Amino acid sequence: MPIKYESAEDVDRLMREICMLMFPHVKLDSVSCIRSHGSQSRGTIARCHALGKAMQLGMNRKIGFYVIEVISKTFDRQSEEDKIKTIIHEIMHIPKSFGGGFRHHDYVCDENVEVEYQRYVNLKKRESGLRGLGDERDKKVVEKKKQYWW
Repeated sequence: MPIKYESAEDVDRLMREICMLMFPHVKLDSVSCIRSHGSQSRGTIARCHALGKAMQLGMNRKIGFYVIEVISKTFDRQSEEDKIKTIIHEIMHIPKSFGGGFRHHDYVCDENVEVEYQRYVNLKKRESGLRGLGDERDKKVVEKKKQYWW
C-alpha cells in the first residue's frame, strides 16, 4: 500500500499555538503540517523535513521551509499530552537561523523535550489565568453597572 499524505489542520493549529508561545524564531508561513497514512516505519511517530540550501537556491527562496509529518498510525493514538510533546520535539529540530538546517538528537532529546513541555504547560496556565482575570474584571464591571443603573 503506497503512503498517502493529507493536510493536517489539527496538527497545524497545535504547532502554531506552541510556536507563538515558545518558539518565536519559527516563521509560521514557512512551516506546514501533514499527516501520512500507510507508512511502514516502526517506532516513528513524526518527522521534520527541511528544504535544503540547494533546493532553496533552485526555488529562489531566501529562507528555509519545513514540513512536520505525523504518522497517522502512531500519532493519532497518542494522548493529548504526548501529541504536544511530539510536536514540541519536531519544532525543536528547526534551528533559530531558520535557514533550512536541522537540529539533531544531541539537542532534541527526551530530557529537553520534557523541559520545553513543562514550560508550555506553565505558559498555558499563565495565559488562561490572565484570561480568567480579565473575565472576572469584566463581570465586576457589569455587576457595578447593574447596581448603579437602577
